[in-house]
Amino acid sequence: MSETDGVHTDFVRSHTRPRPVPFIPEVTLHQADEVIALWESTEAGGTGEQPPPFWAFAWAGGQALARFVLDHPALVAGRTVLDLATGSGLVAVAAARAGAARVTANDIDPLSLAAAAANATANDVDLSLFEGDLLDSDQHHDVILAGDVCYSRAMTARVLPFLRRAAGRGSLVLLGDPGRAYLPAGLTERAAYDVPVAESLESVPIRHTKVWEVTA
Repeated sequence: MSETDGVHTDFVRSHTRPRPVPFIPEVTLHQADEVIALWESTEAGGTGEQPPPFWAFAWAGGQALARFVLDHPALVAGRTVLDLATGSGLVAVAAARAGAARVTANDIDPLSLAAAAANATANDVDLSLFEGDLLDSDQHHDVILAGDVCYSRAMTARVLPFLRRAAGRGSLVLLGDPGRAYLPAGLTERAAYDVPVAESLESVPIRHTKVWEVTA
């Protein structure tokens, strides 16, 4: 681990505390208690504008995907898995616990990958970490999981072609989403859950959240 990675890990551990995710009690996650204070600390500790601290919370789409994978482990068991825009690493951890042969947690935010590494350790699983933008690539993974990635028009416009290309190459592509404004049409519903969420983040205590399969 590099010195920079150590700084990121220290930041994650000092601003969160490990506790079970209520909807996925099998998984322990380093979670923050308050979003505004954390965001201010993230900005103060970085250089320039920092990404929102998506890594510090269990978002609804990720929770739904993690629950679905843990309840249907045959989807990932013995297979290679990419958790795209991993955030906290919750979905990646769930895939590893469900028996995936190799799980890659990907994000553009080094704090996210530090959180994913800390959460992998907390749950005694192994993850491969990849920092960078994969959306213009054609990497192959048996399964691609993406939670809460349709939060903006621009993000959806980039991520959907990547997911559809992957499905066209034979990957199982699953998307977790709580009805965000930019969720595309033409997806196949695989499951639906009422997911408890932080009201300070979502303005409601429960989000009706679906797992969708993306096809070519």
